Amino acid sequence: MTHYTALPIPDATLTALRERDDAGHRPRPVTADEGGEPLRCCLRRARPGERVVLLTYAPLRRWAARTGAEPGPYDEQGPVFVHAEPCPGPDPEAVGYPFSRPGALRCLRRYDAAGRIAGGRLLTLPEEPLPALEAAFAEAFALPGTALVHVRAVEYGCFHYAVPRP
Repeated sequence: MTHYTALPIPDATLTALRERDDAGHRPRPVTADEGGEPLRCCLRRARPGERVVLLTYAPLRRWAARTGAEPGPYDEQGPVFVHAEPCPGPDPEAVGYPFSRPGALRCLRRYDAAGRIAGGRLLTLPEEPLPALEAAFAEAFALPGTALVHVRAVEYGCFHYAVPRP
């Protein structure tokens, strides 16, 4: 059981991104030959043969538009994989946090309600990643100014998911 909620990219945002991504490009779907691409629409890895698209996403910009925050220079964009067509979203029976491969390096970046970076930490996922992630989220939200945490891959800087203040 997890105490924090990993959020996928919202459906309305996915619809818009599949037409034109946050860099203004038209996405180009491909078939996942081997699979394994981290899908931010359903928070799981792609299976061989699924149609996916790599597109540019600005998660903080989209969150700020919904909340009235103004991230200014902290607004960033980067690559994410999603299904090329709408999918059912995350499996409600899934346990743990997505993309939690032991040994993976993750950056947990905290943002305040204004959309400014409020700090962060590097986390190497241990053999049992769930307790380590739970502790990192608890640490982040113990600070009263933390409104949101982004989890990113260190190697490529890719956004994996957002965790809002519970």
